[in-house]
Amino acid sequence: MRSIEHRGTVDRIVGDIVMVKVERQTACAACHAKALCGEKGEERIIEARAHNAHDYVVGERVIVALERRSMGFMSVVWAYLFPLILLLIVLFSANALGVGDGPAALASLVATAVYYVVLYAIRRYIDRKIKFTIIKE
Repeated sequence: MRSIEHRGTVDRIVGDIVMVKVERQTACAACHAKALCGEKGEERIIEARAHNAHDYVVGERVIVALERRSMGFMSVVWAYLFPLILLLIVLFSANALGVGDGPAALASLVATAVYYVVLYAIRRYIDRKIKFTIIKE
């Protein structure tokens, strides 16, 4: 399976992490999933861990790659699909228990907010699972 690659420019280097500024790809305009991936057309910074970070210089053109497409898919699942499922489960469960529509909606929103707080709390674990590699152009 092919990796997902983006061209970018080294923005800064902090220890063994190379921060790469990636511009929006022209292929994103025609992509049917662009609304899901969060691509808004702006530049963004991707952190790529590199054992040879000292070999890169600020301003250098590089390629940042996500090794497996499944990592990108799992990112979408964790960020969008799981919270949607949680929201619907809490909403329908609260309605089934006879809770009014307002409190049921509020409970589902609170549950989703708690989910995102937990997701933020475990971001270091997720960072270890989703790895970007950096390649000289």
